[in-house]
Amino acid sequence: MRKLYFGGSISGGRQDCDLYARIIAQLETYGTVLTKYVGDQAAVEKEKDLAPKANHDRDIAWLKECDALIVEVTQASLGVGYEIGRAVAMNKMVLILFRPETGKKCSKMVEGAADGKTVIFKEYSESQLPDVLAEFFSKMEKQTC
Repeated sequence: MRKLYFGGSISGGRQDCDLYARIIAQLETYGTVLTKYVGDQAAVEKEKDLAPKANHDRDIAWLKECDALIVEVTQASLGVGYEIGRAVAMNKMVLILFRPETGKKCSKMVEGAADGKTVIFKEYSESQLPDVLAEFFSKMEKQTC
C-alpha cells in the first residue's frame, strides 16, 4: 500500500481546511495518508503544543517514508514550500495543486519546480480533482514499473 504525504496550509491560514479533508478522502483510495490531521481542525489544534523541532523531525520522517507528496498550495504556506523542496531533494513524486479561480497567484518558484515527470504542477477546480489524481497516480505507476 502506498504511503502518501498531504500538505496544506496550517500556520499560513486554515481557510481551505474543509477542502483539505475532501482531498485527503480521495487520496485514501490511492494509499495511506500519513498526514490526515491537516484536514482536521481539531487535530491541528492539538498539534499546537508540539515543539517546532519535534514537528519538523516527525514531518521529515514522514516525507522520507512516503511514496509521494501531494500539496494544495492555493493558500500560501512557508511550511508547504519547504516540504516541496525537501521532497524534490529526496526524488519523491510530487503533485502540486493550485486553484486559479480564487484570483490568487502561485509562487513562481513553486510552479517552476515542475518538470512534468516527478514534479507535477496542476491548476484545477475541485470538480476536476478525481481526474487529476487518477492521472498523477497513473504516471506514478508507470515510473515505478
